Amino acid sequence: MPDSSFPPRAATVQRTTAETDVAVELSLDGNGTYDVDTGVGFFDHMLDLFAKHGGLDLHLRCDGDLEVDEHHTVEDVAIALGQALRQALGDKAHIARYGHAYVPMDDALARAVVDLSGRSYARLDASFERDRVGDLSTEMVRHVWRSVAEHARCNLHLTVLHGHNAHHKIEALFKAAARALRTAVRRRRDHAEVASTKGTLS
Repeated sequence: MPDSSFPPRAATVQRTTAETDVAVELSLDGNGTYDVDTGVGFFDHMLDLFAKHGGLDLHLRCDGDLEVDEHHTVEDVAIALGQALRQALGDKAHIARYGHAYVPMDDALARAVVDLSGRSYARLDASFERDRVGDLSTEMVRHVWRSVAEHARCNLHLTVLHGHNAHHKIEALFKAAARALRTAVRRRRDHAEVASTKGTLS
């Protein structure tokens, strides 16, 4: 449960381009409630479980040019989600900063390691045996996490350690990232006010 002695952390982001219109409402100190509609069904499912396992309240809508393909929608949603994470974190006072998680999904096992350092880097070590899962291109999975990490300004390492079913591997990655983030954003009074010798995580 969130520490009620701290003020709640939330963000609202609106991102509108000629290709998409994205609206995100995010609370880091929620109960894992979600209401997501991007028009890309499998991506919605991944965002739903990301919120659930991350303990986030996430309300997200995207009206995108899906008549072209899902690329612009998925990319712009990931950008807006990263921006919302960064905005909600604020000054990052008393956060754990680091988090990691291992999550199995039947045949698949994924690992996620995150550092809310204020510097962006993303690495995904995974291969997928098919080009699409539902209406999502598997090549977009790498793009999602690169965009989230860039705009949240975090360091993110994701690895599928083994598995053969593409759905299971992607789901394990999203769940592992969610649980690692949940640990990293957790605040405690006995955590350093700023978890850095530099005195800042911006």
